[in-house]
Amino acid sequence: MMQLQFGTAGTPISSPSRDSLSGVKRVKELGLDCMEIEFVRGVKMGTKTANKVKKTSETCGITLSVHAPYYINLNSREMNKVEASRKHILNSALIGSVMGARGVVFHPAFYHDDHPDMVYGIVKTHLLELSKQVEDEGLDILLRPETMGKASQFGSLVELLEMSAEIDGVLPCFDFAHMHARGGVNNSYEEFCEILGAIEDHLGREGLDNMHIHISGIDYGPKGEKKHLVLEESDMDYHGLIKSWKEYNINGTVISESPNIEKDALLLQKLYRE
Repeated sequence: MMQLQFGTAGTPISSPSRDSLSGVKRVKELGLDCMEIEFVRGVKMGTKTANKVKKTSETCGITLSVHAPYYINLNSREMNKVEASRKHILNSALIGSVMGARGVVFHPAFYHDDHPDMVYGIVKTHLLELSKQVEDEGLDILLRPETMGKASQFGSLVELLEMSAEIDGVLPCFDFAHMHARGGVNNSYEEFCEILGAIEDHLGREGLDNMHIHISGIDYGPKGEKKHLVLEESDMDYHGLIKSWKEYNINGTVISESPNIEKDALLLQKLYRE
């Protein structure tokens, strides 16, 4: 039986160097299974380095994903920003594919003053075109729009499940901290099971067998996410979350985004495997 893989968002804090190669090696030393390469401030890695990262990850047995730059908004009022957003996603997919990453995570859009249905149509059009470009380029990587933690951001669970069901090559990144912060709910075993049930209803068993998860503690208010927290210093019911993962026998990767990324990754891995 396959098991969930656990890892870090970026190079572990305890790594002697901050580069991705060192990060992959440190993840292996810690006994973790995966790592998300963070391109959040721009795709600054070339194909030569990406090939080195691929070889190192294969040698170490570490599964990779990438996170595209933060400044993406497919619903921007400025077309140059929309085009730049598309390029950020495609560049991340290209370098991610070279290094053997399974998915590229990105924050899709803001609503601004537009109706959610209108924004859904805009984002869907872009993702249809982007997924076709990824396919035409022969890139073996999934586009993973992330569930978002603020009411002002496009990316509710339902929006992303419906869109993923409609577009080949697109699956959500399920950020359970964001889903909790977006309204202060979704923080019990029963609610986590409802989320996993919805995933299965929309995407079938494939949706549960190919999950990419972000998790941390989270500070939030009426407008949603404020900042990430260490799991044990938050109200996140991570014990109930792990129980739901076991109940639905999910597979895929779990990325810790806590301020102490490797400690919480190891905590979750230990609890899950116990």
